[in-house]
Amino acid sequence: MVGGGLAGIAAALSLADADVPVTLVEARPRLGGRAFSFHRGGLQVDNGHHVFLRCCTAYRALLNRIGAAPLVSLQDRLDVPLIDVANAPGAGPGKLGRLRRSALPVPLHLAGSLSRYRHLSVPDRVSVARAALALRRLNPADPALDERTFASWLRRHGQSPRAIQALWDLVGVATLNATAENASLALAAMVFRTGLLSAPGAADIGWATVPLGALHDEAARAALTRAGVRVLLRTKVTGVASSGGGDGYRVAVRPGAAAAAKLSAATVVLAVEQWQAHALLPPGALDDPGRLLRMRTAPILNVHVVYDRKVLDWPMFAALGSEVQWVFDRTAASGLSQGQYLALSQSAAEGQIELPTATLRERYLPELRRLLPAAGHAKVTDFFVTRERSATFAPAPGVQKLRPGPGTNLPGLYLAGAWTDTGWPATMEGAVRSGRCAARQALTRLGRPIGPEPELLEVVA
Repeated sequence: MVGGGLAGIAAALSLADADVPVTLVEARPRLGGRAFSFHRGGLQVDNGHHVFLRCCTAYRALLNRIGAAPLVSLQDRLDVPLIDVANAPGAGPGKLGRLRRSALPVPLHLAGSLSRYRHLSVPDRVSVARAALALRRLNPADPALDERTFASWLRRHGQSPRAIQALWDLVGVATLNATAENASLALAAMVFRTGLLSAPGAADIGWATVPLGALHDEAARAALTRAGVRVLLRTKVTGVASSGGGDGYRVAVRPGAAAAAKLSAATVVLAVEQWQAHALLPPGALDDPGRLLRMRTAPILNVHVVYDRKVLDWPMFAALGSEVQWVFDRTAASGLSQGQYLALSQSAAEGQIELPTATLRERYLPELRRLLPAAGHAKVTDFFVTRERSATFAPAPGVQKLRPGPGTNLPGLYLAGAWTDTGWPATMEGAVRSGRCAARQALTRLGRPIGPEPELLEVVA
């Protein structure tokens, strides 16, 4: 197993649970991939605020498997406060609304909230309901949908610029890491059909109540150890080559990083980023390995602000008419004892990812004061940013044909990662599904029994 992110962890556990001996090799000093934590002063900081939904059943099952389910919180029912400052006079307070769901069956579970959604006009609310019903009739697996933008479909179905901004992009940017103008209709249809239109509780939001490292590194590493997986950290794989004769692979690692400079394996899963997989693939593994490099990436910017007092009463909120997108309270999870720590998650951040921290401070602190009047009376004790320049693959039209499945042309060599063809966008859920899918194919070839799918959890709630 090459790579210790969520895909690699999921694949390793699936193989180990079928009594396959597994060695997991990770170049970093920790597990968790792009969802990790680090220390800053006395705080434990997540590189970004990674949320999941109730419909992310494979990720939730992984949390159960590693014993980390008690370390997350999942809403009983979707409830998102929304502050709209688009038409607020000067620095005045914005208009507050909420996006909630009821226990009614789909699509009635959102009907009440939509009818009272004060951020849209009555005609827009009616138009959104009609578009949602039309969206349910789309098949995300249709290749023709991947050639179109989500925005073109929305306009064709009567969605105004305001409706796109206040609803469709509110959800789409956070889940796809792209605006409707830049998103594949196929992936957007999958997100909205699964998250909002599959089951009443599908879009209920969950998040870690502890640093991500406690889940994806500490709990995962302990679970792997219990399962008998050999974990090699700080061990960079530099090459994968066939042993010859069809009896497996030689895996070269950086000298001195492991007990030996080469490892051997009958089965190899490359659970790394697409450009890393391209560099490691043996000749002939894919018919067109260059497509992995043609898959563009998209950044996510995370802004971290620590105040000397409490300025936010909710665990999270979303903003409209502001550069601020989503804000989360990470005070307790970070270990902060005085004041409040807010994390701003800014997706589709191509225009901001390289801006200096001082520029971002000048941009975001006034916006937080507009959104949260109490912030105007608080002192900022720390301000910093984390940048994920290649956070996800870009879900642009045409991306689906670039995403390979788990299998390759070489027996015993598999691919895993949120960028592979899972049908999902680049999310923690997609990463876990990719790892399990690669493991299932490997177990089939090895003639090992495949256990029940743990991701088949209750979603309705």
